[in-house]
Amino acid sequence: MVIYLEPEIGVPMGDGVASMDLTVRAETAANTIAHLADHGVNVEPNKEDEDVAARLAMAYAENPEKTSKKVTTARASKLTPPSLLLVNNILQEFGHSVAESAAQIRHLVTNKLIEETENPDPRIRIRALEMLGKISDVGLFTEKTEITITHQTTDDLKANLRNKLTKLVNPDPDPENVEDAVIVDGDEIDVDAEFGIDEEEDSAEDLAETEAEQDFDDDAENNAENAEADSENAMQDPEPQAPMPEKADKDMEAAMKEALEDDLVQENDPKWGQ
Repeated sequence: MVIYLEPEIGVPMGDGVASMDLTVRAETAANTIAHLADHGVNVEPNKEDEDVAARLAMAYAENPEKTSKKVTTARASKLTPPSLLLVNNILQEFGHSVAESAAQIRHLVTNKLIEETENPDPRIRIRALEMLGKISDVGLFTEKTEITITHQTTDDLKANLRNKLTKLVNPDPDPENVEDAVIVDGDEIDVDAEFGIDEEEDSAEDLAETEAEQDFDDDAENNAENAEADSENAMQDPEPQAPMPEKADKDMEAAMKEALEDDLVQENDPKWGQ
């Protein structure tokens, strides 16, 4: 079947079309090929068409912008209709596979948890129910924290602070306004037993410390008494003279003896005293 085309006059021809994304270009070409297929155009791909489509899809996955710029209108016109259809199918599947896979995985996990709720092991049943309750759609075990914020002006804050300081400085003398202490009944706790302190060891340590303190006090008292006695002796007795050497004692004794002999001689001398 022959198709006759009648070109429209005044429509510019060539690569005047601006660069577009490869997914848009492939989708547009696929729509055109679908119309041509109704008029007998062969769209069955061969091995070469599959390789071309695979290379284009891989290049677009690595760098979409660069690949879209390379696939211009002139280059796209040289591709066969089956290769363009394959490129469009791969890009469409690639663009929607992530969202569809996430939804499928979500449904799969939910269905598996529902099946585990019938498990004979109670621990697995409880865990499965807990995981089902934590799903965002259910929100059964979602922890919520409520925060209440009370806004006050600066004057209100100053007034509250002034009232509190006034109560602290000038307490209310009326005993009726004073709150009684609350007595809490409870069992007595042995602090030594709680901390593992032995009473005998504690007593021995206290006795040793007491004896050491007593010895220290006695030594200090004796030292004070000795110091006081030395000070009294020093005040009563003048500074002691240094002992004279033995030779000096003998010389002094000889000099005194000689002086006595001279006195005796002079007394016996009849002329002494005239």
